[in-house]
Amino acid sequence: MRKRHPRLWGLLWSAFVLTLLAVAFSAAFFLTRYLFRLIHLTLPPLATQLVNSFLGLFLVALVLWSFSRFFRQQQRNAFQPIIQALERIAKGDFSIRLENEPEDGILSNLVASVNKMARELDEMEAMRQEFISNVSHEIQSPLTSIRGFAQALRDERLGPSERQHYVDIIEMESRRLSRLTEDLLKLAALESEQAQFEPKPYRLDKQLRSILLTCEPQWRDKALAVEAALDEVSITADEDLLSQVWMNLVNNGIKFTPPGGALRVELRRRGAEVECRVADTGIGISPEDQVHIFERFYKADKSRTWSQGGSGLGLSIAKKIVALHRGEIEVESQAGQGATFTVRLPAN
Repeated sequence: MRKRHPRLWGLLWSAFVLTLLAVAFSAAFFLTRYLFRLIHLTLPPLATQLVNSFLGLFLVALVLWSFSRFFRQQQRNAFQPIIQALERIAKGDFSIRLENEPEDGILSNLVASVNKMARELDEMEAMRQEFISNVSHEIQSPLTSIRGFAQALRDERLGPSERQHYVDIIEMESRRLSRLTEDLLKLAALESEQAQFEPKPYRLDKQLRSILLTCEPQWRDKALAVEAALDEVSITADEDLLSQVWMNLVNNGIKFTPPGGALRVELRRRGAEVECRVADTGIGISPEDQVHIFERFYKADKSRTWSQGGSGLGLSIAKKIVALHRGEIEVESQAGQGATFTVRLPAN
């Protein structure tokens, strides 16, 4: 109200001050006349006027002081819940919520801001706890495997083939644990915007073709039909970072496509954008899983284990890298009908 009608508030304040002065000086006049009559005192007109003036100013000051103290107390009472809420938030209690008043004012906006801050901090704390739980679980799994097989190696009755098999498992789990640590550090660097970002012009179609050739042993082992439809496209981007995106999408397509399936990679320039599509004929992703597919440690296939590889960080890292290039990544899929990941990046 006050922000919308400042002139009206100014007029009301002026009227209040004039009324206060009139009432105060009138009260001073009648009060001094009564006192002078009571004590039978007669003063010259000038002295009487001075006494009336000083008494009137005193009454005005007394009224203003009383109002000021009253409003300060009211403000203290109004802001006390907010202060207490901020103290609880500072101690880590993000569940606090203040009752918001329907009035459109500074206090109402402040209460809404405190509630919003507490709500967002509560969500961040839940995400942090979930992240710690996921990291602990992902790290504990290979460590348990390594510890179990290391203890088994102490058995002197093991034959050479069994011993070598256990050593191979320990080495495999160690490599996966190392990759998880690297992915965590990489994701932390991307989220804190401390990752090295060195965009340079290069041919994107050549990079995608090189990725497919690098993954050839994997898709040949599964007898996949791989098709590449790559337009000649040059972009300005960080080649190393984007290589991680394409490697993750192609590896996922190979991993979740059954033997004899197909994998197709397309690259097209569409106006001011470059569009890359990686499509497979694999197990697909359900609509409810697609909402969370880019979240850290999320695994659409709950049956996946360390033996199948993957930590649930690859798509999170891919999304961060694409966002760093001012692009976007999305997925289209249905369970059992394959998946298509589309990455759009600004063209040169």
